[in-house]
Amino acid sequence: MPGGSDKRVRRLCLASHDQSARADEACSAYLADSPQDASVPVYVQPTAHFRPPSDPATPTIMIGPGTGIAPFLGFLDERRALGHRGRNWLFFGEQRRATDFYYRDELTALCDDGLLTRLDLAFSRDQRAKVYVQDRMREHGVQLWSWLQEGAHVYVCGDASRMAKDVDRTLRDIAAHHGGLPAEDAAAYVKQLAAAKRYVRDVY
Repeated sequence: MPGGSDKRVRRLCLASHDQSARADEACSAYLADSPQDASVPVYVQPTAHFRPPSDPATPTIMIGPGTGIAPFLGFLDERRALGHRGRNWLFFGEQRRATDFYYRDELTALCDDGLLTRLDLAFSRDQRAKVYVQDRMREHGVQLWSWLQEGAHVYVCGDASRMAKDVDRTLRDIAAHHGGLPAEDAAAYVKQLAAAKRYVRDVY
């Protein structure tokens, strides 16, 4: 990249057509090893189901650790452009605040101007006990349940192997604990959110 590397270029794709690219973070390694003026073929894979709510008053809960934060900046831009007044709550996490707080300035500005109603952060390596986005969700379970009762839509983007499963489990736990639902009913409630397109995931 001209002017140096950008830490936001990370795990952008899972594989490269160039078989010489390293398997670990193949796309990032491929970009880093390419000449500055190299032409790199890319393609866009649309996700028609993953977009902010059409109702301007609907609250939005976005959970995007790591590079999963990327689409939510677009969500917020779209809501601002359309004049939507619904509240917006973002959970973001990474390893270390000092080096991995992507879009820090942008998110701070969004909080300051009121578009981003809440921002909860989880930097897993900044303390002895690791803290993840699902831990922050549990900490604020009362408020999260209240948002859900008020019709909030929940969006999850990022790692499918662990994070998405942990977040799903946490939603069920919040429904059980703060909604007073038996475990089976809490699981059914989360499934109903998904069926109603109020719980949408784009995980990889």
